[in-house]
Amino acid sequence: MVHIEQNALVLFQGDSITDCGRNYEEPSSLGQGYALMAAARLSMEQPQKRLRFVNRGISGNRVVDLRGRWEEDCIRLDPTWVSILVGINETGRKYRQGEPTSVEAFYEGYRELLFQTREHTGARLILMEPFLLPVTEDKKEWREDLDPKIAAVRELSREFETLYVPLDGIFAAASSTIEMTYWAEDGVHPTPAGHALIAQSWLAAIQGRSML
Repeated sequence: MVHIEQNALVLFQGDSITDCGRNYEEPSSLGQGYALMAAARLSMEQPQKRLRFVNRGISGNRVVDLRGRWEEDCIRLDPTWVSILVGINETGRKYRQGEPTSVEAFYEGYRELLFQTREHTGARLILMEPFLLPVTEDKKEWREDLDPKIAAVRELSREFETLYVPLDGIFAAASSTIEMTYWAEDGVHPTPAGHALIAQSWLAAIQGRSML
């Protein structure tokens, strides 16, 4: 099991999947998704650590948006751990609004986030790959754009030696025994069961276990 420090501050960052209805006016709000589930479980299992959790996910965010708020929503918080899930909005904006993000721009922007985090906080990093379940024909087309971005996140995880949660593969495996919409009705936003699967996978990474 990975050692989590006493009084550690765990920061969850990302887009709507992380946000999941959190109250922006309440700094301690963790939303209703995987961040809350993972924090609750870890707090229950290790109460003596008095762990602290913060969710700064914002619906619709891309890497470029995270970069714009990283000083305030990460560096100044001085977290012990930083967990990031981002990437699907880059793909969605391409197909829905005609605003593509190149793999190079995605990679370099994401890398800058990780570099700044290491440079200014010394936090340990947990990267979660973006995922997509092709529940409709149009969503199948998204794979062409998303797959290289998943590869970019994997490369960054290797470069920065982070913990890694292979969510795309985990959701694909989970969908082999039940319809994909059970986990994410639109292929992107998880159902409660989907959020529980993310939380379980996140905890497995913390504990040094594989979900695949």
